[in-house]
Amino acid sequence: MTRGWKDVTVAVGKNPDRDHAFRVELFEEYLRFERNLSDRTVAAYLHDCRGFADFALENDARNPSAVDYGLLRSWMAELSIRGLAPGTASRARSALRTYFAFLLEEGYLSEDPTERLESPGRRSRLPDVLSVNQVLCILDTARKRAEIASGAGGLTARAKAATLRDACMLEFLYGSGLRISELIGLAVRDIEIESGFAIIRGKGDKERIVPVGGGARRALLRYLEDGRELLERPEKSSGALFLNQRGTPISRTGAWKIVKEAVERARPEAERGGFPIMGSVTPHTFRHSFATHLLDGGADLVAVQEMLGHADISTTQIYTHVDRSYLQAEHRRYHPRA
Repeated sequence: MTRGWKDVTVAVGKNPDRDHAFRVELFEEYLRFERNLSDRTVAAYLHDCRGFADFALENDARNPSAVDYGLLRSWMAELSIRGLAPGTASRARSALRTYFAFLLEEGYLSEDPTERLESPGRRSRLPDVLSVNQVLCILDTARKRAEIASGAGGLTARAKAATLRDACMLEFLYGSGLRISELIGLAVRDIEIESGFAIIRGKGDKERIVPVGGGARRALLRYLEDGRELLERPEKSSGALFLNQRGTPISRTGAWKIVKEAVERARPEAERGGFPIMGSVTPHTFRHSFATHLLDGGADLVAVQEMLGHADISTTQIYTHVDRSYLQAEHRRYHPRA
């Protein structure tokens, strides 16, 4: 049932309570550092999301999990009543889709209320995926960098330890398919090295167990033995697994920067190897690649769903379409009757 709405003014400024309840700060980081959008686009998306958040609060939806399709339709109707140009309304719809997709993937929601807002004929965008060779090139480049740093002069002990940390983080992103928030939230106590598992604590205190593969285990042991203790400051580290050079838990922005720089260092080698890495690669690209490579190798869909921490198996099923999409594209490209 569609809810009624009250007249509200679209918000353009910050409201700490509202922004915290609706995860606006995290969404801004995602837009800037993972999507790498321009300042103008980020400002527009935040304007739209804050306006919707105020509208939601006026209609007794205190956080994103209280939002339903009826409220979204009411908001779009409100924008139409205000006389927004079609392009501006379309941008607002796009901003909400992006916002709720972000919350879903980060584990703040179990379902996406914007699914029925899809425009007629709009196709779901398949996730960007690296090939196995591209992933291995990035991981190998990071490992070699850590090896070179260990014997290099002119680097501080903390700088050398950071290269071991970076290699370990990349191995975890691909080897266990973690979300960036889960990666930086790992504590040392969450890792069971002997059994090869990690305990992941998601939103709402939900826990799942994910395997820690051989590459990640080797990188982890090296980091714990020769790296983390050099970075740790007991009064600041709070037991976090991944630390920055100040000894505090690494931030989302710091983790995104590590991934971006690692990819840039690997691009020349990948080009020489004949599998160039094109476009932007984000922490989530490793998660997408983790799922796709497992399913392509014959892994059970339910097992992959459990490892990814998806509440709904339909969210996992998108990865089963990646390979079929490639085949269809090749057919259309080369078949004379396609």
